[in-house]
Amino acid sequence: QVQLVESGGGLVQAGGSLRLSCAASGRTFSSYTMAWFRQAPGKEREFVSAISWSDSSTYYADSVKGRFTISRDNAKNTMYLQMNSLKPEDTAVYYCASHRLAFSSGSVRFRSDYNYWGQGTQVTVSS
Repeated sequence: QVQLVESGGGLVQAGGSLRLSCAASGRTFSSYTMAWFRQAPGKEREFVSAISWSDSSTYYADSVKGRFTISRDNAKNTMYLQMNSLKPEDTAVYYCASHRLAFSSGSVRFRSDYNYWGQGTQVTVSS
């Protein structure tokens, strides 16, 4: 079955950086758009960033644009999220997700676009 395993979370001071990883198995990784979502306490899970299966398109929430960079290494079945200039409001559990459709060129920003999720990794940014 499909498994997504996040790593790289932790505690960092405001202005610092972290790099999250998502290791995937169980399906042809390179055929699927991948994404990062996050969920802060008491809030809905929200879209952070996505990268197309072809690696040619990337998408970001306005709140992270210019600070976060998404990438993927299809040879390693791994996706990354480089997070710079972190702010206390970035504190959340970060989840990786795999799109429900192979070779999709459609919607990428909604939870319903994805049918596989990791268990999440905690990111805490102190002020």
